[in-house]
Amino acid sequence: MHRFILFHGKRHPRTLGAMQVERFLSELAMHGGVAASTQNQMLSALLFPCG
Repeated sequence: MHRFILFHGKRHPRTLGAMQVERFLSELAMHGGVAASTQNQMLSALLFPCG
């Protein structure tokens, strides 16, 4: 979550939508050198409700 927030200029996650999630995950795949399983794990973390 921390990485996602920093990627979007420290905007609150509630102000971000599906487009921002897609852009973040695409950036990880293209320039972050992460595996598909890591992308899936990050997506799950972003979808998990945090109080």
